[in-house]
Amino acid sequence: MPTIRVELLEGRTPEQKRALAEALTEATVRTLGSSPGAVDVLFFDVPRHNWATGGVPWSDKAAAPSASAGTGARSNA
Repeated sequence: MPTIRVELLEGRTPEQKRALAEALTEATVRTLGSSPGAVDVLFFDVPRHNWATGGVPWSDKAAAPSASAGTGARSNA
């Protein structure tokens, strides 16, 4: 049974997580041939002060919104 672990900065809504779980499950079924009921998606919300990128905690970046704009896929981790 595939288990997908997703680590996100805290703050995502249950609806966003639900949509992501559905998309990940669909992709796993399509790619691996698993049944949807065999796919587990685990979400781990990480506080901004416990996640740093480029040596800077995300809690520090929150004070400067322009610092995270346009930094790529990891900007909204």
